[in-house]
Amino acid sequence: MKNVKNNAIFVFYTALLGMIVGLIIWTFLKIMNLGIEFLWNYLPSQISFPFYTVCVCTAGGLIIGLWKKKTGDYPEELTVVLGTVKKTGRYPYTNVFSIILSALLPLIIGASIGPEAGLTGVIAGLCTWVGDKLKRYKKESDELAAIGLSATLGTIFRSPMFGFMEPIESDKDTVLPKTSKIVLYITAILSSLGVFIFLNRLTGSSVSMEAMAFNGMQPVQYLYAIPLALIGIVGGYLFFFFKRITVTLESKLKKFVIIRGVCGGLLLGISGTFLPLTMFSGEHQISIVMETAKNIGIVMLLVIAVTKLLLTNICIDTGLKGGHFFPIIFCGICIGCAMSMLFGIDPVFSCAVVTTALVGHTLKKPMATVLLLMIVFPIRLIPIMLFAAAAAKLIPTPGFLLTEEHEK
Repeated sequence: MKNVKNNAIFVFYTALLGMIVGLIIWTFLKIMNLGIEFLWNYLPSQISFPFYTVCVCTAGGLIIGLWKKKTGDYPEELTVVLGTVKKTGRYPYTNVFSIILSALLPLIIGASIGPEAGLTGVIAGLCTWVGDKLKRYKKESDELAAIGLSATLGTIFRSPMFGFMEPIESDKDTVLPKTSKIVLYITAILSSLGVFIFLNRLTGSSVSMEAMAFNGMQPVQYLYAIPLALIGIVGGYLFFFFKRITVTLESKLKKFVIIRGVCGGLLLGISGTFLPLTMFSGEHQISIVMETAKNIGIVMLLVIAVTKLLLTNICIDTGLKGGHFFPIIFCGICIGCAMSMLFGIDPVFSCAVVTTALVGHTLKKPMATVLLLMIVFPIRLIPIMLFAAAAAKLIPTPGFLLTEEHEK
């Protein structure tokens, strides 16, 4: 009877923790959007200056460099956070407030990154702190950091099953948690997402992207899935190639934190001046690309995608750190739109296959990839997306393109 009571109390605490996670994520994204609105909409309407983007990004890179010089090179990338939690069951929480500001600054100045890296570090630290306080539930409390990570990913990407699957799916053996732990994971994810959606609706904010409509096409055209998947995988090769270059440069300039920040900001500003769609995470630019792809043109869509693949790695390895999921999804959609015009096929189908292959090749987790992309593409395309994700995992990345981190 005591165990039943303790389990019920712990489920309650997990639900409460999930609600707090949802509140933190909503607040973080709200502050980020307010900062972006002020810096990129309000100020430009008051100031007419041709080099505004370059100046703001370079100044932002300088501020980030100075901040990192004082507080450390945070936030850590998502793979590092997940690896730390998986290995130790914990994540440091002494520098949570530094991580919050370190994660916000690059996003506000328009870096080509997503918010997931910074938020996972903050939430993992918070959950570790809560676990330390719940010593009476020692066995279960060791799982709180991992549970918090799942809730964070499920909420940021508005995909509960992605949040559950991404941390546990592996290149080797994917081991599902015990039933009792699954209950805790789902409880935290749903309570976090529920609070996030409630606050968005309460404030009239957008909840998420709507899945694209697919009206079907001729059966023979489904054969295009093969070349489209290969094109997405080539995009993955490009991502790793650019990563190899930026990591090498970062290692040579590791001590020059401020210089790296300024260089990253300057390159971001130059890219944003000539190719505005390469800035920001890409989440809100997806609809722009889908609506105006024909006006942008095949060549320019490919230029934007390749530039953004490079720019995302530049931002991360010069200190303008964040996640890479949304930027890669955006790049896949740019390439997919270009291929749909080149081959004369449905753009949603083309984007779904290319994007799944591109994301799947960088993530190497087919189930998590498809669950993530269900926020963008219709459910009826899941079989073809599973094919693309499986192909992306089975076709290896040449070893010379991989950094030490990706070889592990």
